[in-house]
Amino acid sequence: MPEPPADPASGAHVWVVLPTFNEAENIERLAPAILERLPKSHRVLIVDDDSPDGTGRIADRIADEHDDVSVLHRARKEGLGPAYIAGFREALAGGAELVIEMDADFSHDPAHLPLMLRASETADLVLGSRYVPGGGVTEWGVVRRLISRAGSAYARRTLGIDVRDLTGGFKCIRREVLEAIDLDGIDSKGYAFQVEVTYRAIRAGFSFTEVPIVFRDRRDGNSKMSRAIVAEAMWRVPAMRLRRRHF
Repeated sequence: MPEPPADPASGAHVWVVLPTFNEAENIERLAPAILERLPKSHRVLIVDDDSPDGTGRIADRIADEHDDVSVLHRARKEGLGPAYIAGFREALAGGAELVIEMDADFSHDPAHLPLMLRASETADLVLGSRYVPGGGVTEWGVVRRLISRAGSAYARRTLGIDVRDLTGGFKCIRREVLEAIDLDGIDSKGYAFQVEVTYRAIRAGFSFTEVPIVFRDRRDGNSKMSRAIVAEAMWRVPAMRLRRRHF
């Protein structure tokens, strides 16, 4: 049986935002797995960037079957950042008190959701971390592990903040954080978006904590990582520090 969420979090309005692009092989199994781990007051928002593999149609069917699932269809693929920002705006307009980011490919295990929700009782930003005690990565080769750790270390040193897993995309964010960090000013498209959200939140004075997660490689479908995404992160991270006086 799924571990029930802590009682205090069950009073919050929790939204899970799931950006999708060509996740037809995952989304139908993932949505119910998420729903069974959430407190009573919740909604799952699937943000689909016009996936050619039919992900949007499957998401619509899931929403027809579950009153607590909705779908935001976007006209084209613009990247992870714009999809999340569109989802954040929808969640805030819907009264969300906590917004959860997670991947739609089972890399982020829904079983970690109760732990993250409990941590949100005392922190404004909860980061699911691969690189704190108890966290880890499975099914990755040595090279990919080194690249991931190096990316987090590079961002941490460049920005001067003590976050072990700055590039991770499993987050639980309080409404007040999203209202304060100027979503209009975030223009990162790929995984640099994850770094920028955390950096802006910490710069704005919000509290954060990292909780351990085990990251697993996607079950089905193709990775969205590309050289262009890595290159964007390399130059955007120092640019964030140069622009910090503006946020």
